[in-house]
Amino acid sequence: MDWKIELIPVPVTDIDRAKDFYVKVGFNADHDHKVQEGLRFVQLTPPGSACSIVIGDGITEKTPGTQEIQVVVADAEAARKQLLDAGVEASEVDPQPWGNFVYFRDPDGNSWSLQAMESRPNG
Repeated sequence: MDWKIELIPVPVTDIDRAKDFYVKVGFNADHDHKVQEGLRFVQLTPPGSACSIVIGDGITEKTPGTQEIQVVVADAEAARKQLLDAGVEASEVDPQPWGNFVYFRDPDGNSWSLQAMESRPNG
């Protein structure tokens, strides 16, 4: 039986600012529903991913800026360029024996690592 991660909560202080940021980076805005008072559910999916993130009111008790997420990409340099073209500050490519990495943060300081691995050339 496969176990696949579906959704990761990302704590933010300003839902609309965070949603705009992630859409600018290339995430798809799948859902944005105010379910009830105190519960707004905004689901965003990175390009090509089967796993999404969720931001909103009533989603998580985590402190904004504390979430860390790592994703695999096909090409670290191309991913960095995509971030820079979107106006997002991104690290230089960091070559490691287990892959090339690019790091960035969302407006709340939640950190993202993008890893390109030769053994997984399509991400």
